[in-house]
Amino acid sequence: MKILVCVKQVPDMESKFAVNSAGTWIDSSDLAWRMNEYDEYAVEQAVRLKEQVGEADITILSIGPDRVVETIKKALAMGGDRGIHVKDELSHDKDPFQIAAIIAGLAREQNFDVLFFGMQSQDRGSAQVGVLVGDMLKMAVVTTVVEFAFEDGRITVKRELEGGKRAKVRLGLPAAVTCQLGLNTPRYPTLPNIMKAKKKELTVVEVATLEPAEALVRTRALYPPSKKGGGLVLEGDTAELADKLVGILKEKTTVLK
Repeated sequence: MKILVCVKQVPDMESKFAVNSAGTWIDSSDLAWRMNEYDEYAVEQAVRLKEQVGEADITILSIGPDRVVETIKKALAMGGDRGIHVKDELSHDKDPFQIAAIIAGLAREQNFDVLFFGMQSQDRGSAQVGVLVGDMLKMAVVTTVVEFAFEDGRITVKRELEGGKRAKVRLGLPAAVTCQLGLNTPRYPTLPNIMKAKKKELTVVEVATLEPAEALVRTRALYPPSKKGGGLVLEGDTAELADKLVGILKEKTTVLK
């Protein structure tokens, strides 16, 4: 069985964010970076599938600048067998369709049986890449997976729906799966596995050598939310508070008109 796991390196959400000089994305110079949390569940599920079937090979793929190699190595230390780094200094400027086209182009001739993705990234949150890749490769796709099982050559999952409901879906191979938080408990790489990951195969592909896809969406401007005034605390007895509240509401209604 051949398995592909696509992972993304994202800023640590505890970082202090600022807009870059171009005004189109965040300034990356002083940020801490980590593997996208949703992708950790994807890596873990791929490793569990390999442990179940025995004969399997896991490829880890990530797109981005040189620093994403650390994220690939973490996934390899968790149990991946080989890595592919698509070197792209401007990956943050690409929309989901362009990213999916890169992944699909690399995966098309590899005949992967299962593709794992995080449901969405923590920075853009589009939740589109896994679906688009599956569509481009003409394979079955199931999203927001919270339970996963493989038996008799078929995948059975439960996917999360709105309102806390779940739907059971069964699909054959090849298939693409996007993983929701809570699907499993991602393992921590052990020191021996971290050392082994340094020796695992890592192929570097320059994005310029790949056939580009035209952007469908472009970011014209990025800016932080506008600051709003603080809340107003009213004090006094109930009758006074009611009169004050009505007066404030009338005043704001007049301003809005």
